[in-house]
Amino acid sequence: TLFQKMSIFTIILSAESIIGIVGNVFIALVNCMDWIKRRKISLVDQILTSLAISRLGLLCSALTHTMLYTVHPDWLKTEKMLRMFIIAWVVTNHFSIWLATCLILFYFLKIANFSNSIFLYLKWKVKKVVLVALLISLVLLLFNIIAIDIQINVWMDRSKRNVSYTYSLKNFKQLPRLLLFYSSMFMLIPFIMSLIACVLLIFSLWKHWKKMRHNAKGSRDAGTAAHIKAMQTVITFLLLYTMYLFCLIMQISSFEFLEEENILFFEHAIGIAFPSGHSLALIPGNSKLRQAFLSVPWCLWCRAKGL
Repeated sequence: TLFQKMSIFTIILSAESIIGIVGNVFIALVNCMDWIKRRKISLVDQILTSLAISRLGLLCSALTHTMLYTVHPDWLKTEKMLRMFIIAWVVTNHFSIWLATCLILFYFLKIANFSNSIFLYLKWKVKKVVLVALLISLVLLLFNIIAIDIQINVWMDRSKRNVSYTYSLKNFKQLPRLLLFYSSMFMLIPFIMSLIACVLLIFSLWKHWKKMRHNAKGSRDAGTAAHIKAMQTVITFLLLYTMYLFCLIMQISSFEFLEEENILFFEHAIGIAFPSGHSLALIPGNSKLRQAFLSVPWCLWCRAKGL
């Protein structure tokens, strides 16, 4: 039945959101504690902490939306609630994606090795590169919010002027699809940037591997290991990001089969898996986070023994 499907859907999305929230709280907490202890914080830790905070906002917003949709879906169709949830999703999703892209740019500039003068300058000014990328993202966010706000106003005005234009499920779905279209256009920019960084990292790794073979030093030196670790982070992000964009495109599409509840549930599940799964994948890729995570069972065991 529909009620059973909704219950399963709510449980799955809630579990994904909670797991993601715990993972992002862990990342933010470890970096903040290290910041307090050392009285300084590195650029990569700043990006990771900001990314974790943005995804906490995104996942909390998604979890709240899921709960309200289950308990009282009509609340989400009021102008105030609709506008609030849409803007909250746009802002948190924007920073989640752009901060992850900045993290990839950081890894690329720090690890890749090219003799090009422009690349060497960017490598030397990596902090400014990240800052400029974030400033550009703020401009794009402003345009995105303006475009979405205009569409919300047009849709609301049409619904108020035309009595027959009711808040039916079919009409209500047209607005999210239109908004997702605008958001997906803005999301293509960081995706292309990440894809270019990934391709250049692969090329840099290939050049480094050829150099090591020519010098008969083997292929598993520190430089190769750093390239591979960065590649794992970038590829994980791109795979999850591709699935995320694919789900957005499916939601934008107007094919009839997308009206099926099962398809919509699956799309939402993949959408939540992106910020949750990528944050969890970052933990083993960062030595400090990995060590802190591995020490958690030991700390819990010691505390239980002390009690």
